[in-house]
Amino acid sequence: MELILASTSPYRRQLLERLAIPFTCEAPAVDEKPLPGEAPEVLASRLALAKARAIASRFPAALVLGSDQVASIAGDCIGKPGNHQAAAAQLRASAGRRVSFYTGVALVARSRQLELTALVPFAVEFRALAEEEIQSYLQREQPYDCAGSFKCEGLGISLFERMIGDDPTSLEGLPLIATNRLLRQAGLPCP
Repeated sequence: MELILASTSPYRRQLLERLAIPFTCEAPAVDEKPLPGEAPEVLASRLALAKARAIASRFPAALVLGSDQVASIAGDCIGKPGNHQAAAAQLRASAGRRVSFYTGVALVARSRQLELTALVPFAVEFRALAEEEIQSYLQREQPYDCAGSFKCEGLGISLFERMIGDDPTSLEGLPLIATNRLLRQAGLPCP
C-alpha cells in the first residue's frame, strides 16, 4: 500500500525517513486557523486529521499520514514566528517558563474506511535567557519557520532547562513512536 505524507515540511520528511519506509509527499490545502476558543491540543488533532483527509480524498487507495503541531504558553497558542522580531518576542515570552507542544498524528485510508489518530504532548522548560543570548541564538540558527522559535535538534537545545515527554521527535514535528504504532495498526510492516 502506498504511503503518502500529507506535508511539505522538510522536518517531517526527514523524520519519517528514519523509519525506512518508502513514501511520497503531497501538500494538503487546509486552513490552519484555530476555531474560536479551540484548545491547542484539539487544534493539533483536528488539523492532523484534516490534512490526512485532504490528501486521502485525492488518493483514496493510499495510506495518508497527517501531522500538526501546536505550541502554547499557559494555554495560549504560539505559532511560527516568520521573522526575527517575532522570534525574539517568542523567546522572551518563553524564558524561564514551560512551553507545551501538542503534536497530532492521523493515518487515513479512504478505501479501507480507516482513520487512526494519536496526540502526543511534550513540554520544554526554558532557562532564563538574556537578550544577548536570544539575539545570538536567532542570528545563528534563524528558526523562523519553527513553532516556539527554536530547533531542538540544533542549537536550540541550549535554551532549555529540561524536556518533559515520552517522544522527543514529537518536538521536531512528527512523533515517531506514535507514528510507528499507527502504521503497524494499519498493517504496514515497520522495522
